[in-house]
Amino acid sequence: MQAFVEGLQADICRAVEAEDGAGRFGDDVWERPGGGGGRTRVLEEGRVFEKGGVNVSAVWGELDEAFARRLGGEGRDFFATGVSLILHPRSPLVPTVHANFRFIQHGAKAWFGGGADLTPHYLFDEDAAHFHRTLRAACEQHEAGSYARFKQACDKYFWLHHRAESRGVGGVFFEDTGREPEVDFAFVQDCARAFVPAYLPIVARRKGLPFTDAQRAWAEIRRGRYVEFNLVHDRGTLFGLQTQGRVESILVSMPPRVRWVYDVQPEPGSEEARLVEVLRHPRAWA
Repeated sequence: MQAFVEGLQADICRAVEAEDGAGRFGDDVWERPGGGGGRTRVLEEGRVFEKGGVNVSAVWGELDEAFARRLGGEGRDFFATGVSLILHPRSPLVPTVHANFRFIQHGAKAWFGGGADLTPHYLFDEDAAHFHRTLRAACEQHEAGSYARFKQACDKYFWLHHRAESRGVGGVFFEDTGREPEVDFAFVQDCARAFVPAYLPIVARRKGLPFTDAQRAWAEIRRGRYVEFNLVHDRGTLFGLQTQGRVESILVSMPPRVRWVYDVQPEPGSEEARLVEVLRHPRAWA
């Protein structure tokens, strides 16, 4: 799995750089006190992507007792490796995207987890459908009916309880499926490889569309919801911080420009209001 995510990081960075046309990922190799380390690759101020991070890590050591009990394995020894990525486009018409694919061993128990989800600021139904159908194909070739289960798990996980709305239009999310490790590893690889064809065609369709300052301001307000989820609910952020991970790499998911406007309400009948309505009532996109 470690070798796979390292290769995947390189492939995704090349594909994103090609789509951006100007931005390039930096390369920051780091070590974790207590065991392991990783490679953080960050693109900033590109032509298409305002900020993007594609991170890999392989870390090990001892968990503190309280967190070890919550993680659900045995004892305190752990090993974890994975890739995590976030892309924040410059245009409000290009959706933000997140993906994570990981392997965790805690004592004698080991499992895979991850998924991918799409967060538009302006909703194009055909984009959400393309994203979901691409991920559905990856899921269904391994287990019929699994996409519906993983899509529902994604909708449940990326729910902002304090806002009563979803972070975005979802995707798939899975954790410890119970399948044999070799079976799950094959699935994780295919699901991870589906990320580029699921997302970059959407970027290509939308990146050249004109947008207004008002649309950009709305996108920055929606980015605030993204920050709220990552800091309040996200398990990956919690896991990284509670295993003494590298803070800069963990928080690279934060967008560069965000705004919180007091009690903002979209105008009824507007595209902004349509987005919020969909986020409050998740759809079956595929």
